[in-house]
Amino acid sequence: MIPAAKPLIGDEERAAVDRVLRSGMIAQGPEVAAFEQEFAEQMVGGRTCVAVNAGTAGLHLGLLAAGIGAGDEVIVPSFTFAATANSVALTGATPVFADIDPVTYCLDPASVEAAITEHTAGIMPVHLYGHPADVTALGAIAAKHGLQLFEDAAQAHGATWQGAPVGSFGTFGMFSLYPTKNMTSGEGGMVSCATPEVARMVRLLRNQGMERRYENEVVGFNTRMTDIAAAIGRVQLTKVGAWTATRQANAAFLSAHLTGVTVPTVAAGATHVWHQYTIRVTEDRDGFAKALADEHGVGSGVYYPIPNHQLPSFGLTFDLPATAEACAQVLSLPVHPALSQDDLEQIVTAVNTVAKAGA
Repeated sequence: MIPAAKPLIGDEERAAVDRVLRSGMIAQGPEVAAFEQEFAEQMVGGRTCVAVNAGTAGLHLGLLAAGIGAGDEVIVPSFTFAATANSVALTGATPVFADIDPVTYCLDPASVEAAITEHTAGIMPVHLYGHPADVTALGAIAAKHGLQLFEDAAQAHGATWQGAPVGSFGTFGMFSLYPTKNMTSGEGGMVSCATPEVARMVRLLRNQGMERRYENEVVGFNTRMTDIAAAIGRVQLTKVGAWTATRQANAAFLSAHLTGVTVPTVAAGATHVWHQYTIRVTEDRDGFAKALADEHGVGSGVYYPIPNHQLPSFGLTFDLPATAEACAQVLSLPVHPALSQDDLEQIVTAVNTVAKAGA
């Protein structure tokens, strides 16, 4: 079975963990500080970065640091992982769900504009699948209405929009470091911050509200990253560029050879880093995925089968047409850098055979 995703952990990561264990400095320490600096320089044009223990924590703390709370509304896509809306709800604010552009799967600016109310405080696009959202249009809407822009860049390490890296546009940007992401720290998140004030507040919030020991300035959390995780992340940071190039080459091969399905499109001005390679299957998507696995040994994934606003945790019933259609049709194929040429050819043969059989 060719897996849909495969974390790549090598001897360098193991050696880095051993180095930290031998040092005796295991909690948040010099490795975390070094990882923050290196990530800032490589991924977000030198913006200050703050490491935390998970991507969801990064979103939550970023929103709190930006002043989001009870009485506020933040516009988010419904077509994303639940952490996007959850992080807004955890601040006491209300996530307001908008529709997506059916081509890029990112927030549709027209739907965002229509969702703005007197309580709207921010817009949080997701750079879904590694494709950047249209932060030019969304930023213009935010500026027009006096709103903040936040970036969920969980899947988009190294993606760019009009030449600038994602994570460098909003009040903050958040990158996930979960094992299946384009790079990992085992578990973790990185928050890029637009101002020293936001960065300082994220640091306070991640460490029980204190910068100096026992001098708690605000009520905070324990969402620190360990030096063990940071050591893994530092090694992965040296590899992610080459991995991204491989993902891009794999995606180009798939797009050039797949037939009978709708292949993904990259918007003008966007650099896609292909966290997921997502096709559309218009008839019996789930049966298509089962045939790929059972008959051809090709794994796949559906991201995401249920719109967030319709999850039991939110329980809303209004219609977002592009979101509903995507939830019924999307299927993500393997695109990760561990794929061999034989794997790629097997994926192409499998998809084309199943598509032809269903025609």
